[in-house]
Amino acid sequence: MTVKQLRAFLAVAQSLSFAAACERLHLSQSALSLTIKGLEEGLGGRLFSRNTRNVALTPEGESLLPLARRLIADWDNAEDELRQRFTLQRGRVTVAAMPSFAGNLLPPILKVFRARYPQVNVTVHDLINEQVLEMVRDRQVELGVAFEPSEGSSLAFTPLYLDRFIAVVPGDSPLAQRAEVDWKTLLEQPFITLQRPSTVRVMLEEHLGALQMKLPVALESHQLATVGKMVACGLGVSAVPALCARQMEEVGAHCITLTGPVIQRPIGVLTKPGHELSAAAQVLFDIFQDEAAQGRFPTF
Repeated sequence: MTVKQLRAFLAVAQSLSFAAACERLHLSQSALSLTIKGLEEGLGGRLFSRNTRNVALTPEGESLLPLARRLIADWDNAEDELRQRFTLQRGRVTVAAMPSFAGNLLPPILKVFRARYPQVNVTVHDLINEQVLEMVRDRQVELGVAFEPSEGSSLAFTPLYLDRFIAVVPGDSPLAQRAEVDWKTLLEQPFITLQRPSTVRVMLEEHLGALQMKLPVALESHQLATVGKMVACGLGVSAVPALCARQMEEVGAHCITLTGPVIQRPIGVLTKPGHELSAAAQVLFDIFQDEAAQGRFPTF
């Protein structure tokens, strides 16, 4: 059965008139008759008994009527839903992002998206960098926001901006009075950092190790907010991506420029090559790029 045949069947069955059905469907008498004949031949028997004056449903036609109504209703609903998804009148988009990005830079972007498409739901997974890559790779989300993956990654990476590490010190520390501090001076203090396998921790150790420098880790935590609070309480110092500056300052820590060396790495959007984005995900991806082009991501 085709949708065209079912619509023709319903038009005749509801009016019990081929003439009325022709008018409703904008078909000629011969075209409608051929459509009904094709349906009947495909099913193996007559659906209508008809003569020059009357049209009536056969028992088989009677049994098909409620099924045809339900099938056409389901088809129309499916068509309507897909049209609404393509026109972003409804839909859903899923994003995975590092907690530092999800909690600081993502909300303003989602505000822009929701202002334009209020009927599209957004699901955000705030996960460590490695899990973001994994969710995109496994197609559990359409978009991921993370540090640039290592060479040989199977994911497509679209850079948004270059994030650098900044120093985080207690507000009453002598270092807080400086405009900037170098790594050697910072590492003279007890160091507070994220636990492995955090990409932030790994990046710091790799870059400093290349310079024969070592993190004097005194305290560590899984959460950046906890790191910031420990620094604010005077337990030590830390270094975090610049996108976390506001989060650190909100818990009472002080952020300053970190030099010698400057450690930085691109942050961008991850997608899986060969898999087309949904209409909603494509629009959100475009908003990410627009925000980057307009320089709305932080510098420090």
